[in-house]
Amino acid sequence: MKFTNYFLYIRQRPDRDKIKMEWIEETIKNPDFMEVQSDKRIRKWKKIREEGKFLRVILLPDGETVHNAFFDRRFKGGMK
Repeated sequence: MKFTNYFLYIRQRPDRDKIKMEWIEETIKNPDFMEVQSDKRIRKWKKIREEGKFLRVILLPDGETVHNAFFDRRFKGGMK
């Protein structure tokens, strides 16, 4: 996986450090839901059973560089 400098910086926050890299990788490979933003960045969500929450991973338009990853409190699920 590739990462933006922003992701590497924000990953140091206490609320982000518990997000496992394997969860991020699984969200990228097998999302429960996906959409493309107007700026062409890609949003992918996956329910993380251990946490009971949806993880949102935002990729750059190249589809492989992780820009952000966080538990999305507002996302309740959707159609794939």
